[in-house]
Amino acid sequence: MKARFDYFKSAPGVFKAMLGLSQYLRESGLEESLINLIDFRASQINGCAYCLDMHSKDLRAAGETEQRLYSLDAWRECPYYTDRERAALEWTEALTLITDGHVPDRVYETVRQQFSDKELANLTLAVVAINGWNRLNIAARTVPGDYRPGQFRETKAA
Repeated sequence: MKARFDYFKSAPGVFKAMLGLSQYLRESGLEESLINLIDFRASQINGCAYCLDMHSKDLRAAGETEQRLYSLDAWRECPYYTDRERAALEWTEALTLITDGHVPDRVYETVRQQFSDKELANLTLAVVAINGWNRLNIAARTVPGDYRPGQFRETKAA
């Protein structure tokens, strides 16, 4: 497999701008494990091979269990996720699949029970960011496999 283009090299400002979102989210107060979980779920929905590789490695490096990773696609039927994680996953799916009827009030009411206004704003930005990353990597056909856990923490944002 070969990438179509390398936006890291051809437009480094794109990468730095997106890294700025990720850096903000790491400092937002949301649990890193939760951000990684929703990153992985959105990447499953979008079929982003690079992001699936990346976030599965980050989750494993942070101690996530194989059982929870393998069952994430069926999180509604599994007892492995907390109520807060379930609300975040449902919010992630509603925002990622926005053409399926926007975000239903029921989903909003569920997420509001688990997240403050500030957390919900940050959670929403996390979903926006991963969907952006997915689209960039899918468009470029970024080749998965070489990512090391935490690799982009070493890179400075704009």
